[in-house]
Amino acid sequence: MKITDRQITESDFEKVSEFLGAGIGYPKQYFLQLLQRMTQHATPTGFPKYGRLLTCDGAIVGAIILIFSTVQLDGVPKIRCHVTGWCVAPDYRGYAALFFAKDLKHRDVTYLNISAQWTAGTLPIIEVQGFIKYCSGQFIAIPALSSASGDSQAEVVAADNIPDAPFETFDMELLLAHAKYGCISLWCVTAERAYPFVFRPRLFKRIVPGVQLVYCRDVEHFSRFAGPIGRFLALRGRLVVRVDSNGPIEGLVGKFMQDADSRFYKGSEPRLGDLAYTHLAMCPYVPRIKKHPNKVISDTVSRTRRLEAQAQ
Repeated sequence: MKITDRQITESDFEKVSEFLGAGIGYPKQYFLQLLQRMTQHATPTGFPKYGRLLTCDGAIVGAIILIFSTVQLDGVPKIRCHVTGWCVAPDYRGYAALFFAKDLKHRDVTYLNISAQWTAGTLPIIEVQGFIKYCSGQFIAIPALSSASGDSQAEVVAADNIPDAPFETFDMELLLAHAKYGCISLWCVTAERAYPFVFRPRLFKRIVPGVQLVYCRDVEHFSRFAGPIGRFLALRGRLVVRVDSNGPIEGLVGKFMQDADSRFYKGSEPRLGDLAYTHLAMCPYVPRIKKHPNKVISDTVSRTRRLEAQAQ
């Protein structure tokens, strides 16, 4: 039995998507779309483009998708890694710690895990890896109902409009990239400057149309411009906005939900309101499929081995 690990390549996309889909409980097509979109993503030099595989005699028994990105923190470029879509087959869980450790040890990288609680047994593992919770829940806002403020006349324009006010080049590039992912990217323009915002459309409870706040410079900016942004979104049929939060947000009408989609990090603490270049931003939301992951993933490994043996 030969256990090896290597980086994911484009030729692995189909098998990786099938393995992760079976192990985590999402449609295979979801991971395939994510990997395909990552081909156009600007990965920082020296880091894996797509992630890493654990193999046993050629068959995939573990996989992790890693989205490395360059982000701005107080105007300074920083490297961030979104850890997503990781799974190891039951018989190989003993190798999991060493397998994941290789790409989680860079000192100057901030690591995000934004969906750990969705998978049973994940939280104890990431705690051992050094991850800490930085977001404890979600604030469900109806921004169109926010009271008028001195910024109620701010102009909201789509991302492909160059604002007639100061803005950062990094923000424009980010907004345009996320618009291609299917997000709602916009500027809130005032006389002083243009403020960037990105929202991911989704259905809440599978029936209520709304959006998740994916990116802004500061959550206080969303609260400040809630009125005009809320009306902009309402005209597009999106009344509800979910915002990463640690409690109620002043100035917003809505409700805080404790322990809903908590977020975790390792390294430098990230700020709330920045989920750019994560799977949540890059692909539309899909609900998990209820499965028995241990059995399904074992069957997937066995089937892969049979097919590879037949091909030899």
